[in-house]
Amino acid sequence: MKPEKIECLIIGSGPAGYTAAIYAARAGLKPVLYQGPQPGGQLTITTDVENYPGYPDGITGPEMMMEFEKQAKRFGTDIRYGLVTSVDFSAGVHKVVVDEKVEIEAESVIISTGASAKWLGIPGEDRLNGKGVSACAVCDGFFFRGQEVVVVGAGDTAAEEASYLSKLCRKVYVLVRRDEMRASKIMQKRLMSLTNVEILWNTETTELLGEDVLEGVKVLNNKTGQETVIEATGFFVAIGHKPNTEIFKDYLDLDAAGYIQTVKGSTRTNVEGVFACGDAQDNVYRQAVTAAGTGCMAALDAERYLAEKELMAEEQEL
Repeated sequence: MKPEKIECLIIGSGPAGYTAAIYAARAGLKPVLYQGPQPGGQLTITTDVENYPGYPDGITGPEMMMEFEKQAKRFGTDIRYGLVTSVDFSAGVHKVVVDEKVEIEAESVIISTGASAKWLGIPGEDRLNGKGVSACAVCDGFFFRGQEVVVVGAGDTAAEEASYLSKLCRKVYVLVRRDEMRASKIMQKRLMSLTNVEILWNTETTELLGEDVLEGVKVLNNKTGQETVIEATGFFVAIGHKPNTEIFKDYLDLDAAGYIQTVKGSTRTNVEGVFACGDAQDNVYRQAVTAAGTGCMAALDAERYLAEKELMAEEQEL
């Protein structure tokens, strides 16, 4: 079976992928988008979204992604279910295999595979995800105004999340497994200066309590062996994210954490015709609105690349 030839292939959905699809389709690039294992990305496990412009009354994450998908389809994007299982970016035409059987040759590729939050894997975490359990304070902290919450982590991310929540919540507990934090000294100093933040050292979470909503956090002091329960309505896991970029590591430049490196001010990667957007290349902001913005950039970059490629081909014919 001959490989399918595609002008613009988008790998992954979510705000970045769907926005790239909207712009690419409107530019006449006939984009094909493969949704991946989690169609719609991380927002499909987010209950309420209130910080995305254009939704004054808020919207649920799944509803928003359905609207993004509908808009991409409206302009002619070919949206397909499937998981990209391997790539070969070593030649001018980019080869991609979907579900280990469908072969594609794409002139341009936009990567929007996102990143996945790292979780603790403790009892109650899955059950209460979106019901008091979150991996993004900026996304969900607003819903916990005036309440008591818990942040787990010892790095800069945890310190930043706790600092942000301290402005909204009555009390913020920060759970640190060891007797020191990995966060930068300036972040630690800022955190310790906050009167409504309490750091619990040598403390691990063993279970999240509550059936329909979070009611408490069971913790263990790994030095004394004492187990206690913290009454809290919010639990924020801030132990990092893992970008979904493993299959690209042999061809694209990644940073130490696995995020795709792009040329400053663009979405271009080290491989011509391959572009990256959204959380697969953003380890700083990780918001739906910034992901959508880079999705737009990726489509515009791809459009310019293909136009220049076509122009060069025409000049060579002359």
